[in-house]
Amino acid sequence: MSEYLQYGGQAVIEGVMMRGPRFFAVACRRPDGSICVREEPVRSGALARAPFLNKPFVRGALALFDAMALGMRALSFSAQVQAEAEQGSEPEGEAGRRAPISDIAIGVTMVIAFAFGMGLFVALPTTLTQLVQGALQIHSPFLRNVTDGVLRIAIFMAYISLISLMHNVRRVFQYHGAEHKAINTLEEQRDVTLAEALTSSRIHPRCGTSFIVVVLVVSIIVHSLLPRPENALVRVALHLGLLPVIAGIAYEAIRFAGRRRASALTAMMAPGLWTQQITTREPSTDQVEVALAALTAVMRMETGAPAATPTEAAPGG
Repeated sequence: MSEYLQYGGQAVIEGVMMRGPRFFAVACRRPDGSICVREEPVRSGALARAPFLNKPFVRGALALFDAMALGMRALSFSAQVQAEAEQGSEPEGEAGRRAPISDIAIGVTMVIAFAFGMGLFVALPTTLTQLVQGALQIHSPFLRNVTDGVLRIAIFMAYISLISLMHNVRRVFQYHGAEHKAINTLEEQRDVTLAEALTSSRIHPRCGTSFIVVVLVVSIIVHSLLPRPENALVRVALHLGLLPVIAGIAYEAIRFAGRRRASALTAMMAPGLWTQQITTREPSTDQVEVALAALTAVMRMETGAPAATPTEAAPGG
């Protein structure tokens, strides 16, 4: 089954992106009911350009960066498909003839998203801890760091719970569930058909949601072992500096759990699996059909492509 673990995916606007070691495909449902599929090679990421860094506990941060860049590209394409439909323009032929998505625009979007995440999940918790530590009589650096971590998890859970109430986000979460159903069908070595996929679970251990939860838990453990700088800017800088280390640990844990679902470590992934009850929703039949269109497209390309050295795929889903 190990060859199937090289496939992963992500929900996008009215669609799903699936990727393999060398290719990715984005399938989107147009308002007229048809499915638009774009197939492309995966551009050389950080790990491919620096294979000597493809080592346990080092590759996690680089794989995550590569996955974010590819995810932004897929998300931009799905938005483009819907914009064309709203404007009443016909798509410019097949995917290969569409206007390329600007790397600069993707880079700017990633920077903005990263800054928003740092503000919401790093700066805000540490600021709140400073505000309440006196009232709660929290004096030791250990307890302050733990309080930071607990607040970070609480903010994350509140955030995804609130955005899940939005109609458009709920549809993305449904496509997230469809993506998991398709991948689970493949990894269980069943026929990749609509009938089989509809009976599969929408929960998957190798998921971006699980990865984030593991990162939050690991960050509590790591930071609780370190002193807590009094200066807020230094604290934020420390969080940023340790992020690659924490991401590397979380990546290896998720990767191991994905390969050995019956292991005790997989049971430790339970908080991430529970969180997927929020970030995935039971998809409709037509949404699963879109996920299968993306998966079968990328599998077809991988099968017919010349042999190449696969790169590590970041947690996705």
